[in-house]
Amino acid sequence: MDNKAEVREFLMTRRARVSPDDAGLTSGPNRRVVGLRRSEVASLAGVSVEYYAKLERGAIAGASASVLDAISRALQLDDTERAHLLDLARAADGIPTSGRPRRRASKAGGSRLSLEWALAAITDGIAFVRDARQDILAVNDLGRAFYSPVIGDGGRTPNLARFQFLDPAARDFYPDWDRFAEMCVGVMRAEAGRDPHDKALQDLVGELSLRSDTFRELWAAHNVRTHGAGTKRFHHPVVGELILAYEELAITAEPGNVLLIYTAEPGSPSAERLRLLASWSAQHTAAAATGSETAD
Repeated sequence: MDNKAEVREFLMTRRARVSPDDAGLTSGPNRRVVGLRRSEVASLAGVSVEYYAKLERGAIAGASASVLDAISRALQLDDTERAHLLDLARAADGIPTSGRPRRRASKAGGSRLSLEWALAAITDGIAFVRDARQDILAVNDLGRAFYSPVIGDGGRTPNLARFQFLDPAARDFYPDWDRFAEMCVGVMRAEAGRDPHDKALQDLVGELSLRSDTFRELWAAHNVRTHGAGTKRFHHPVVGELILAYEELAITAEPGNVLLIYTAEPGSPSAERLRLLASWSAQHTAAAATGSETAD
């Protein structure tokens, strides 16, 4: 991706989002600029207008951490947005993925037996490994049943972003589809800032931009976010509504890959439905195995 264009568009969209009132400035009459002027951002950050204009043109290489922090405060960036700006600056300086070694083409997440065992040991929750491109690389049994609409009958590696924006079934699976779409794109934006040389991610963005108007609009907004932890609502075709808490954990042995675990509040209707889904999955697997043995 074009680092200068990414920097320029990110700073411009953030500047347009902050009103003079938000920044404690007097707006005055006949104001034609949406959000802050460059001169106002420069003044708030304590840098010259010329220097800030240079940064907003995308020439961010060499910018110090103190200057970037000042710009972040002036633009009222949250922690994720500030980290994204620092990632863009690191990329301009030739330091990829927030100082981590650049990723090689990743192997399948389930290639390590220890990781497969760890996933299999999680029996009461949904557990899966996802990479920066939203590919599901490995999954436990309950996760395979839960994500059956995404995984389908096999073929290419299941991808959460493709499912979100290209599969009509996503509208049913995600009752809060608009929120999920914004989250998905925000996470992908942050990943693209961390590793602008990830060709597979670039190709995915290009594919989704061509095939989905919604994705293209959300991508152009330059919003970023981290996943972290929270609660999501799903509608599973077998057991119905599930309200699940999630935790995202970095896999240090595979930089860029994360382990996500979804669980239900103990004693809740969602916990009972997860148990039903686990039972359905076990019966389905047993029936498939029996059918295979019969065929043999």
